[in-house]
Amino acid sequence: MRWLLAFVVAGALVAGLAWALWPKPVPVEAVAIGRHDVDITIDDEGKSRVRDVFAVSAPIAGALARINLHAGDAVTGKSSVVASIRPVAPPLLDKRSRRIAETAVDAAKASVDLATAQLRQSEAQASFLKAELDRAENLVHRGAIAERAYDKAVLDSAVAGSDLERAKANLAVQQQQLESAEAVLSQDAAEAGNGACCVDVVAPVSGEVLRVMTESEQVVQPGTPLVEIGDTRDIEITADLLSRDAVRVAPGAKARIDGWGGGPLMAEVVSVSPAAATKVSALGIEEQRVSVTLKLLNGSSSGPRLGHGFRVLVHIVVWHGGKLLTVPVGALFRTGPDWTVYVVKDGVAQLKPVTLGERNDEWAVVASGLEEGERVILHPGDTVANGTQVTATP
Repeated sequence: MRWLLAFVVAGALVAGLAWALWPKPVPVEAVAIGRHDVDITIDDEGKSRVRDVFAVSAPIAGALARINLHAGDAVTGKSSVVASIRPVAPPLLDKRSRRIAETAVDAAKASVDLATAQLRQSEAQASFLKAELDRAENLVHRGAIAERAYDKAVLDSAVAGSDLERAKANLAVQQQQLESAEAVLSQDAAEAGNGACCVDVVAPVSGEVLRVMTESEQVVQPGTPLVEIGDTRDIEITADLLSRDAVRVAPGAKARIDGWGGGPLMAEVVSVSPAAATKVSALGIEEQRVSVTLKLLNGSSSGPRLGHGFRVLVHIVVWHGGKLLTVPVGALFRTGPDWTVYVVKDGVAQLKPVTLGERNDEWAVVASGLEEGERVILHPGDTVANGTQVTATP
């Protein structure tokens, strides 16, 4: 009996040890090979912008009043006033300049006095010669004087009239010069601005204020930028692609815009620049970049509004295939120079080489090596090898 009991115990121990050491199937995740639409895209960062941005600048030099507009304010073309420019105050005079100006005023006053005296002299001379002409006219009718004496009286009176007009004109000139000299001494900004108060700068088009570049009150010169205006409903996208990627992009290519804070937007390539520009990447590497412009397609706005200068992610479709036999990229790995997968067949992992076509981040097109419906292992680990028993889920 004791011998039988020991034999049973030893058998149980051997069976338990064998069961513990027996290889167990490796749990893996598997998926069936099927057909999918495949899009090959070129992905890069881009920026949104208003298609037509109007920069409003100062048309004349003057004192700019503070601009009360802010980014986002709506304006109406040809009517909304975006800025007002008034005449600037006269410059301050130092002691020397003021003394020169005062001397010029005194000289102008003396010239006015001289012109006034000359005018009185001309008036007296003209009055006397007019009386002489009247007497000569009476005498010539009676034959008391010669005709020549009468003609001389007419000439003298005409010359005196001309001298009188010249004296009046000279007085007017001297008075204007006096006013000009006195204006130099004026330091009153309000007086300097008498007449037309301001020049109003109006919005050239309807839209929204994108940026106020000169807000505070200050003296501006012609051409000083004031505000930028644009229609934020007319948005386009620009992206600088690597030149090796840009050669695969053609006008009319479809694209998807995301990564801007709202839902995906559909777009279409409008133009591809024929020239590249050298730009330095964040890593300090010089790259040849080509500017690509895209337009948003109708009905592609949703959620938050895309504005001017927003960062976006651009995905331009350069190849499309419909209902193609595909394998998940996560199932592929290299065995030497070949692409291979593990196929689950009768609970065993079998290594199988495949030939691939186009691929993106999710799917690879199967050219040969796999059949529709076969199950491949996703992300096989080191525990999986050719011939390994596996338990596939789902």
